[in-house]
Amino acid sequence: MMLTPEQYGDELYASDEVLERVTQSIVESGLKDVSIAPGYGRLLTLLVKLARASSVLEIGALGGYSGICLARGLPAEGGRLLSLELKEENAELARRNLQEAGFGHIVSYRVAPALSSLEILEREGERFDFFFIDADKENYPNYLEYAIKLANPGALIAGDNIMLRGRTLNPDKNGPSVQAMRRFNEAIARDERLISTLLPAYDGLALAMVK
Repeated sequence: MMLTPEQYGDELYASDEVLERVTQSIVESGLKDVSIAPGYGRLLTLLVKLARASSVLEIGALGGYSGICLARGLPAEGGRLLSLELKEENAELARRNLQEAGFGHIVSYRVAPALSSLEILEREGERFDFFFIDADKENYPNYLEYAIKLANPGALIAGDNIMLRGRTLNPDKNGPSVQAMRRFNEAIARDERLISTLLPAYDGLALAMVK
């Protein structure tokens, strides 16, 4: 049976024991594992490193899979990862997994609705070099706008699940999440403040640089 391009790429890489333990911890906690795909996890690490980012804002922690991928791209000294998470139990699981992976000293969590945390960050004058959006889909357009506001010049923004398992592409699907994701994708593609592209593999990933 012929492999998909994603399967072919994934099979070229050795298993990642750290991330496999994170996946197992998510399952054991009774959570639905909606972590970023392994190939995009590797891409996050590469992009954070290429951007020479020292400050990363993650919107949506779940169990820490993407947090570890982001942290791996940060410099050994002076890097920081701030993760926004709605649920305390998710943040605690992510915190434990980041600690076990050796990144506990650079990560911090704010547990609250992400829009509330983002409003506070704006008031505090915080700025970031890299943003990863992987939370409730209906607020993706709002998260994008906040990311642009909180961005240092040249900051990168990544948004996961932009295809919504094909629903984004299906004209018969028009629920709130689908409509919000379409607006997000259109903004990524057309906002004159951004340089961007959309990657269709796995469940889709939007990438943008703030001018």
